[in-house]
Formats: sequence, structure tokens, C-alpha cells
Amino acid sequence: MVVRRAPVLALLGACSLIIAAVLIPAVTGWDVHARTGSGPTLPPWHGYLDPKVGPGTAAALAIGILGVSFAARLARTLSFGGLLGATYVASLAWLLALALVDGTAGISRVLGNPDEYLPTARQVDDVGALLRGYVARVPLDSPDHWPTHVAGHPPGMLLFFVGLVRVGLGGDLAAGLVVTCIAATVAPAVLLTLRILGAEPTARRVAPFLVLTPAAVYLAVSADAVMTAVSAWAMVLLALGATRGWWWSVPAGLLFGFLVMMSYGLVLFGIVALAMLVGLWSWRPLLPCAASALAVVVAFSVVGFTWWQAFPVLVDRYWAGIAADRPAAYWSWANLALLLATAGPLVASGCAEVRRLTRAPRALVLGAWLAVGIAAASLMSKAEVERIWLPFMPWLTIGIAALPDRWQRPGLALQIVVALLLQHLLYTSW
Repeated sequence: MVVRRAPVLALLGACSLIIAAVLIPAVTGWDVHARTGSGPTLPPWHGYLDPKVGPGTAAALAIGILGVSFAARLARTLSFGGLLGATYVASLAWLLALALVDGTAGISRVLGNPDEYLPTARQVDDVGALLRGYVARVPLDSPDHWPTHVAGHPPGMLLFFVGLVRVGLGGDLAAGLVVTCIAATVAPAVLLTLRILGAEPTARRVAPFLVLTPAAVYLAVSADAVMTAVSAWAMVLLALGATRGWWWSVPAGLLFGFLVMMSYGLVLFGIVALAMLVGLWSWRPLLPCAASALAVVVAFSVVGFTWWQAFPVLVDRYWAGIAADRPAAYWSWANLALLLATAGPLVASGCAEVRRLTRAPRALVLGAWLAVGIAAASLMSKAEVERIWLPFMPWLTIGIAALPDRWQRPGLALQIVVALLLQHLLYTSW
């Protein structure tokens, strides 16, 4: 049996980088300002050590064992429609089991934090006034400035939670369950994209890893999970636009446009979209997709929020806060360690073997790596990338499909163990 060295070395390198990111601040006393406030920290995570077991522990262990035992076989043998349904159900079960390790607080605690969107959404009674006065409340020294997450993003994500409040789902637990149910659609959306691109074998190989990902620890409790789902379904529509009919690219563009209105940084997700088109060598969806995306941004500007005026104000707010204290000498590489811990270290092995994938999936993986590389180089993503980079992680995970068959079961077990350790050892903040 020939042992391929590249994926082994990549896995060892990923694990070494994660260990270094934890040990260097601990051993040297280097304060890298992973989080604000007093109390213990555990860089590179925006959290601290908090060993525990809870109501979801038994279910999470059972799902992990069942996944290692049967997931690959089911992914090979189910009809594709059945695979999509099973993927959604399994994703939802995995997300809920991990979150419920902390009890129902694991679903409700984060969204109810004063720095999050939901408490602000409950105070909104005039959406027009919200949009017109949004930018003025971004600076840290402005009267009645926005809390951290609202200030750090365009109003799209806040409007999502305003909508939940308006329809009676504005409680912490109710909103958390909605976010979790939306997050569970990410894996089916990625699989569907791959099938539309003619890469069904890749979709079937990677399906267990998309479901039982360590990123589920954050997808279940983070508003960024909604952004991840929006980006994933936009890719489904764009893939249809590239392979079935250009008109599909119009709704794809609307989703991409709203994605940009949810997070400034997700302009970089356009790299993943372009990579897919390069992989297909299909440009016919580009113009209608870009036009409909721009129409969303312009529509927001017409009603009061202008993205290109708001972004420089956000940059000032960013550097007026804790980001100025976070040393680039640490975060320029610790971000990568945090990404590998969150997506699972096996994505590094997949990257090392990405050339074994067919053209379109390979382009998706490389596009996602390029996007996070640019995000890191911008220094606008110092720390907290366990949630900020969630939209890119499913596309990085596709690379795992390139690994040999003998890697599949132990690799999945490794990913599951990482997820269980993250959930049971850390207070993750997200």
C-alpha cells in the first residue's frame, strides 16, 4: 500500500499550527486580546476553557458513532433526493445535539447577548428610520452607538431578526431554533451545487463531512450561520444559471446582493462564485447575476443605507475597538489555526490533494482558500474567524473528497472528535 505523504504532512502541519496558537500565548504570557473583559481566555478562540457535559452529550456521541459506522455507506447508496433529505435531518440533529450540551442556553444564550442583533431588533419600530440613521450610529463615540455586531455589519442581518420579531419568533430560544433550522440547509445546498456541476461522486464522498463538521459548534448558535446558508443557496442558483439557463442567475444575484448587505466581508464570497464559473468556463450568468446583486445594494441606498459610504465608517469603528490591540504578528497565522480547528484539521489534507478533484469542485476549494487568504491579509479579520469565516468552510470541506478511501472513516472520526472536544471543553462565545 502506497502512503501518500502530502495529506499526512498537511494534517500534521495543521495540528501543529493549532497547538502552537494555543501554547505560544500561554507559555509566553503574550496578551493577544482574543476577547474583551476580565477572566481567563484561551487564544485563538474567542472563549475560555470550560469543561462540561450536558443534556446533549449522549445524543452527540451517539450521532458521531452512527456517522462513523454508516454515513459513508448511506451516502453511496441513497438516491440523491434521499441523500439530501437525510443530510438535512442529520445536520439538524448534529447541530441541536452539540448546542444542547449547554442545555437550552446553548441555543438561546448567544442570540440574547446585548452585543448581538436580536436585542436591538426588538427595539426597532420604524425600519425606514433605522436605515436612514444607521451609519450615524456606527462610530464608537456617537450618541447611542450600535452594539458591536450591529455596528460591524450592514443592516441586512438586523433586518432578518426584525422580521423574526415581527412574526412572533423574537424570543431568544425561538430565534435560536430558527437559525439552527436554517443552518441545517447548508450541507444539502452544497451537495446540490456539486450535483448541478456534474460532480455527484464528489458530493456523495464529502456528504458525511459536511454534516458532521466541527463548524456545527458555531453554526447552531451564530447569526453568521444564516449568512452561510444564504451564500450556499446563492451558489445553487448560480450553478443552475451556469448549466441550465441564465435566468437562474437573477435570483442568485439577489441573494448575493443581500449577502453583501449582511456582512461587509462577504464581498469576498464573490471569489468563490467566480471560481465556480472559472471551473465551468461559463460566463453567461455573470452579467445578470452582477446586475441583480447591484440592484439590491442600490435599493438599500435609495431607502437610506449606502454601503460604500458606510464601509469607511465601519473601518474606523473597527480600529477604534479591540482590533487595534490584537497583534498582527499573532493573528496573521493564528487565524489559519482557528479556521483549521473550526472546519476540522482534515481540510488541510484535502487541500494537499485537491488536484485529484475534477475541475469544478477543485475550483470551489481553491476559491474558498483564496478568499480567506485575502481576508487574513486585509487585517480586517483578526480573531473571531470561527464565526466570520463560516460561509467559506463548507467549500473548503469539499477538498476532503479528494482523499483516498482509507482516509474516509478515520478522517470522519477525527472531525467528529474535534467537534466534541470544542463543544465540551470550551465556552465558545458564539
